[in-house]
Amino acid sequence: MDLQLSGKNVLVTGAGQGLGRAIGLAFAGEGANVAFHYNSSADGAEAAAKEAAALGVKAVAVGANLQDGDSVTRAVEEVKAQLGPVDILVNNAAATQSKPFLETTEEDWAPQIGVTVAGTLRVTQAVARQMADNGGGAIVSLMGDSGRVGESRLLVTATTRSTTVGLTKSLAKELARYQIRANAVSIALVQTASLDSHTGNADDAKMKKILSAYPLRRLGRPEDITPTVLLLASPLSSWTTGQVVSVNGGYTMP
Repeated sequence: MDLQLSGKNVLVTGAGQGLGRAIGLAFAGEGANVAFHYNSSADGAEAAAKEAAALGVKAVAVGANLQDGDSVTRAVEEVKAQLGPVDILVNNAAATQSKPFLETTEEDWAPQIGVTVAGTLRVTQAVARQMADNGGGAIVSLMGDSGRVGESRLLVTATTRSTTVGLTKSLAKELARYQIRANAVSIALVQTASLDSHTGNADDAKMKKILSAYPLRRLGRPEDITPTVLLLASPLSSWTTGQVVSVNGGYTMP
């Protein structure tokens, strides 16, 4: 199926590694031009951009601290200068932490709020302004299931992730007049390099317990997530907006 993504300009945040990197490369595989955003994973973003360019598309790595408004503005303008106006934004960057809530401090909360909430607002506003001036676009935001159903030891992360639901639905209602669509993909555990930080370096017994919560009895892989992101970003989904789609192996069911 042709997803009609060829020639589209895509910005993926948090794309220097893991799922973000996989999403960016999946868009490149469909013929889209991709900007791989990074904060601290410059080497990974540069390598991903080279891999994408080898597929015959334009690709760049662009650095920005999402907690700094000027940094975000510069990055979005850099993407426009190198690729053209952004047609598709994938909000993937987030800060997470597994820790009992009563043991957390405001210093623990700050980066999660600064990146996942305020950072997402910053980059979304900057890109949406471009989209409004250029006839529309698509925004797809990733979130964790903790933001929909709650999770022990992830209270702060769940709180910040839950804002993705409100953001997505509000963007869909407010920006439809500009032909901008907004949807979210809610995921459970995905096997990436950061998996151990989410599972607490689980041994075999703990991992078996974790897997028992998944009807499909396995964790996700990046390639399980990317098709849904691509479809929601595609013009084929032109009548889909304001939706939160779960891709989670049945971990939770709306």
